Amino acid sequence: MLNATAAPGRYWKGNLHGHSTLSDGALSPQEVCARYRAAGYDFIALTDHFRGNYGYPLADTRPFRDADFITLLGAELHAPATARGVEWHILAVGLPLDFATPAPDETGPALAARAAAAGAFIAIAHPHWYQLTPEDGAALAAAHAVEVYNHTSHVHCDRGDGLMFYDALLSEGRRLSALAVDDSHWKADDAFGGWVMVKAEANTPEALLAALHDGAFYATQGPELQEVRREGDEIVVTCSPANTIALVGPVSENVRALGTGLTGARLPLSRFAGTWCRLAVTDAQGRRAWSNPLWLD
Repeated sequence: MLNATAAPGRYWKGNLHGHSTLSDGALSPQEVCARYRAAGYDFIALTDHFRGNYGYPLADTRPFRDADFITLLGAELHAPATARGVEWHILAVGLPLDFATPAPDETGPALAARAAAAGAFIAIAHPHWYQLTPEDGAALAAAHAVEVYNHTSHVHCDRGDGLMFYDALLSEGRRLSALAVDDSHWKADDAFGGWVMVKAEANTPEALLAALHDGAFYATQGPELQEVRREGDEIVVTCSPANTIALVGPVSENVRALGTGLTGARLPLSRFAGTWCRLAVTDAQGRRAWSNPLWLD
């Protein structure tokens, strides 16, 4: 899955998780789209809370698209109950507008499976924020990805990082992609902190959603992964200036290049034979970028 840079097309910048006045956000759907467009984003998914107290909104943002800015339709789905007894938060991007409301007895895993069957890209939202357990991760079998960074969770309560949960699932054999998102609500400075760069031949809903399903993207807070390729038993990386370029894997295994203003590295795979690894790049400001994992089995 470290193949995003080799996929055809070009990169498109997007936020896959955010809210509006249709649920608990402070701005209208039109204004949310306008702000991301003005900030240079190529696409967003507006994912309001799909709950009864908000009337089960599924925002139709198609009127806010233009030649240079695309919206994906989606929602944040909820159902009882995680291992800790609280409702699930499941990100679903690419839902049809007629997606049915949850049945009274529908569980989170069942709701996620139904959304995936409808064509949606499913992500486990902010696992650190509400303390998901490994058992929860195992139960959500329909997931395609995990939010490894959620900006609003970072801003509000220092629980934006989902990497420990993510790596535990990878080590259990779950082939999941990594997302960075805003989860913007516009009641604090919670926008423009994490995003995905999706490699696709066109900035269209169909091409973007297909690329998400294919894992043709990387997650970032700012650093750019310009090229990531495998040459024999090495990963060759070209990136924007960084202080750390590292491959991490199960337990403490890692290989890394450390310095100032690094724009590339060659990292051996010998420590990860038969398992998995993923790339993490950190710049001088502490901002990070994450690849999807490479499976070596």
